[in-house]
Amino acid sequence: MITLRKLRLRRGAKPLLEGADLGIAPGERVGVVGPNGCGKSSLFALFTGDLHPDGGDLEVPSSWVVAHVAQESPASDQPAIDYVIDGDAELRAVEADLAAAEAQNDGEHLAHLHDRYGLIDGYTARARAAALLAGLGFGPDEIAQPMRRFSGGWRMRLNLARALMCRSDLLLLDEPTNHLDLDAIVWLEGWLTGYRGTLLLVSHDREFLDATVSAILSFEQQRLRLTPGNYSAYEGQRAERLAHEQALYTRQQREIERLERFITRFRAKATKARQAQSRIKALERMERIAPAHVDSPFTFHFRDFPGGPDPVLVLDDAAVGYGGPPVLESIKLTIPAGARIGLLGRNGAGKSTLIKLLAGRLAPGAGHRREGRNLRVGYFAQHQLEELRADESPLQHMTRIDPERREQELRSYLGSFDFSGDMALAPVGRFSGGERARLALALVIWQRPNLLLLDEPTNHLDLDMREALTLALQEYEGAMVLVSHDRHLLRTATDSLMLVAGGRVQDFDGDLDDYRDWLNARATAGKARSARADERRSEKRAEAEARRELAQKKKPIVTRIGRLEREMADLTAEKGRIESELASEAFYNGADQAQVAAALREQARVSARLESVEAEWLTLQTELENLSNEAV
Repeated sequence: MITLRKLRLRRGAKPLLEGADLGIAPGERVGVVGPNGCGKSSLFALFTGDLHPDGGDLEVPSSWVVAHVAQESPASDQPAIDYVIDGDAELRAVEADLAAAEAQNDGEHLAHLHDRYGLIDGYTARARAAALLAGLGFGPDEIAQPMRRFSGGWRMRLNLARALMCRSDLLLLDEPTNHLDLDAIVWLEGWLTGYRGTLLLVSHDREFLDATVSAILSFEQQRLRLTPGNYSAYEGQRAERLAHEQALYTRQQREIERLERFITRFRAKATKARQAQSRIKALERMERIAPAHVDSPFTFHFRDFPGGPDPVLVLDDAAVGYGGPPVLESIKLTIPAGARIGLLGRNGAGKSTLIKLLAGRLAPGAGHRREGRNLRVGYFAQHQLEELRADESPLQHMTRIDPERREQELRSYLGSFDFSGDMALAPVGRFSGGERARLALALVIWQRPNLLLLDEPTNHLDLDMREALTLALQEYEGAMVLVSHDRHLLRTATDSLMLVAGGRVQDFDGDLDDYRDWLNARATAGKARSARADERRSEKRAEAEARRELAQKKKPIVTRIGRLEREMADLTAEKGRIESELASEAFYNGADQAQVAAALREQARVSARLESVEAEWLTLQTELENLSNEAV
């Protein structure tokens, strides 16, 4: 059992935990939540031994194996699958001991080691590692590639696979979905439901938490609170708790009324499409849990909508790529005013490429891209975080895009993104990834777009900020195209879905549950194909083994037949010579009776031997033919 007693933890001068108590039973599955900077990652560092408490006690069973996802990975020539297998330290240790015992010819020790190797599933290790990599999106031809071939995001997937490979008692996962697409997230959910150890999971993805955990550990006023149930149950309990705090009551009611008005308006115009109906259900759920977020520091809204064209943007038989073969082609897409489109598809399928084409950052290699009149594009992508000026403050960024606006108005707006007081004047270079993402979103929203293009906007954002963004998007009246692995955001912010796959863009007739079923069906079909391929490979191996065994059986017979054929050739030649000699009148005239008798005896011997060799040859040929018939 994991136990914390009166634990104190600080990072520099900032107190993270003061007198925290906690007990987590073996096998419990705990989601860890709290605002960015509250101490979630520091808590994990306590469990790995990278940090030590400033007071109080922390107890983790000494026999437990702790697995966590490393933040760095080597750019080496080691094959990816071997790097993943290295995650099972005991397995590698047993393999090293086996090699040493074999070198020393220590039979007894070898027997014990082979028993241990079997107990820890060593013989299936490579297959298990390959299955992990396949689930996380690696192709069959990639698992043997050297580590240096992979980009940073894919190396993080390798680090995740390595942590999952470890046969751990305690698994620590800190935002494991950040570098995954929706396909891999669905797979990881399934894998974690079968994990038998104790799980501590930091995530800002509410649907992922709902599917994988049975309790929520929240950071609240430098204490830890453990709430039974998944994240939805935690939100409900937190809403009830906060509802009793009179200071928040008025704000609660205002947020609830705002959502009620929006749901009523949206329901009246919603189509019968599965995703639109799914959105209504998600909004109704948001209405119920709205009180759980009334103490959020984020209260931003989209400014007055400037109006826009209809259609907003048209792609006509467009193709797009990066100079080589097109990533996407034959794209026919019309975005009407007010459209709310979510893009589905695995990483690398071309979702971000399509967003760049819509934003005008990439020109079509074929076909046409036509903008509606007075189009104003708001484009958010992760690379824009790097484009923020490190030496400038949030206020300076805002002033640069709207120099005529009064400073107080800009500061009030930044405050709605929790850039208050000195934070609005601090250099961006000191900001965390989440703070940079908030600022980049603030800059996009301020410019009042009538087409909003969002490429993974929730990366680095905590749950409160995600909820605030979701609420703000409900009020947005323009057209929107969204790429996100956050299913809650996709459910609540989009009315229709499109699938990007196989170099094409097409409508997806269904909601996210249908997409999950589609992924599972495709995975099942892939497994069936793999099973058939394995069966064919097994059959080929069996056929090759049968051919090898047949060749082994045939080899002595074929060798003997070759010798007999050479002997038959020699005997036939000898017999012909003798018969030619006996048929010669000159032989009889020049030879005495003894020579003639000797020649006749030699003729009889050679003929008898030739007859015997031919009989053996015929017998062996029949045996060879029978072996070939048995093999068929």
